[in-house]
Amino acid sequence: MTLRLRRIALTAHVACSVGWMGAVAAFLALAITGLKSGDSQLTRAAYLAIGVTTWWVILPFAAASSVTEVVSSLGSPWGLFRYYWVLVKLLITLFSSAVLVVHVQPIERLARAAATGSALTTVLHGAQVMMVYASGVAVVALLALTALSVYKPRGQTPYGARMQAAERALPEP
Repeated sequence: MTLRLRRIALTAHVACSVGWMGAVAAFLALAITGLKSGDSQLTRAAYLAIGVTTWWVILPFAAASSVTEVVSSLGSPWGLFRYYWVLVKLLITLFSSAVLVVHVQPIERLARAAATGSALTTVLHGAQVMMVYASGVAVVALLALTALSVYKPRGQTPYGARMQAAERALPEP
């Protein structure tokens, strides 16, 4: 990948990742509002917004962040499997995306209840609490991804060490 393409891929990745983190932070604020507000209209509005935010912002940014992460790392000297920090970052991203997909059903249940004006029963209270907890953990996970990207802890994978040794063994042109 040329330097120009690498920069474009990295810019796309950073933009998607920042968007994902911002959307999850907004989701957390809405989830807390829905759980703690005594105003039924505000609670309904929060859960309606959570449903829309999940489908139209969080899921697309999570998917785009995952794809751009792979593209960006494959086109960079860091590689996808050469350094532990890149591999850990990929695993956290994939795990976070999988957890997000699992939580779509309870998010939809809350949004549907808010849309129909149904009372938020004790059954839904568990989902309300889970949304606050899950989005809080997601914010921490996304901050960890950011820290890994900034600090880039040392440590090559065995594959990375082999690749580096093979590159050093090549004759100079």
